[in-house]
Parts: sequence; C-alpha cells; structure tokens
Amino acid sequence: MTYNIQTRGDQFQGQLPSEFQILLRDYPRDAWPNHPNFARSIQNWMGAHNGFRALSSYVTEDTQAFLNRDIDDRTFVRRLTKYGDSLLRNLHGHHTWEDRKFFPELSAAEERLEAGLDMLEADHEALDSTLDTFKRHANRAVQLAHLSPDDMTDEAAEVLKSGEALSVLLARHLADEEDLVVPIILHHQLRG
Repeated sequence: MTYNIQTRGDQFQGQLPSEFQILLRDYPRDAWPNHPNFARSIQNWMGAHNGFRALSSYVTEDTQAFLNRDIDDRTFVRRLTKYGDSLLRNLHGHHTWEDRKFFPELSAAEERLEAGLDMLEADHEALDSTLDTFKRHANRAVQLAHLSPDDMTDEAAEVLKSGEALSVLLARHLADEEDLVVPIILHHQLRG
C-alpha cells in the first residue's frame, strides 16, 4: 500500500525549529513510506492527522459557502454540527492520548527531543483554547439558526474567523508533530 504523506506548504510559518530536527535530517519525510519501521500504527496515526486537516477544511469551506450564500441555513447548520463536532471530539481525544501515553513513551526513547515534545504539548493547550473559541461561535450559530436566523450571518463570520485560526494552528502543529515524532519512531523501531 502506498501512503500519501502531506508535505509542507507555503501556509506554514517556518518549519520545525532546527534544534528539533536532529533525527529528521537522518529520516526525511519523503523516505518514510519506504522505511521498514514505518508501521501500520504510524500510518493510522498520520491518517488521523489527515482526517483532522480534512474536517478543519470542511468547516471553513462550508462556513464560507454559507456566507457567500452558496448553501442554505439548514445545510450549513447540519454540516457544521456534523463536522465541527467530529473535529472537536476527535481532536481532544487524540491530544489527550498523545499527552498521557504517546509523548511520554517517545520522550523515554529519545531524551534529546524532550523539549520538542514539550513544545507539542504546549501546542495542545493553545489548540484547546482555539477549539473552545471555535466551539462557542459554532454553538451560537446553531442556536441562532433556531432562535433568530436573521442574526446567524454575523455569528457565522465569527465561526469562519475562529475556524481559519484553528486551521492555521492545526496545520503547523500537525506538520511539526509528524516531523518530530515519526523520525523518533523510525530510529528507535517503536510501535511496530
């Protein structure tokens, strides 16, 4: 099976700090799929990341479509509820597992990159805050669809703003996380 690896795009503000690229230099992203230690578990983990990227895109694209009047209120609310809820629940669960189980395992294996893993945990806190802002605006937009549909557009603009902020932070975080974590796993033959 060929695994599609997301590459960094121009939307990223820089790349993983050089002090955390110790193993990335030896295990560059384009070589991962052919590495013998690139196990199904890491493919599934990265697949979850791709799912988060997709959900984030759905939310912002649908919100923009609603604001452009390309989709109606009911379609927007239905899709926002479905994809927004899935993004929130799954991302919180994923980060909780990483912070409690995955990162401590990686830190024990590669102490030189402990500060990088701490950076990723700090990102999780920033993402939680951004997710909470998004959730507040999304919930308000859904409520307004039932209580005062004429006021929904202003709140949808806030959903878009918070969704875009989430997308930018999430894209950078996921790329940093993959660039730090996958080389540790490959180098130490973990999770095979």
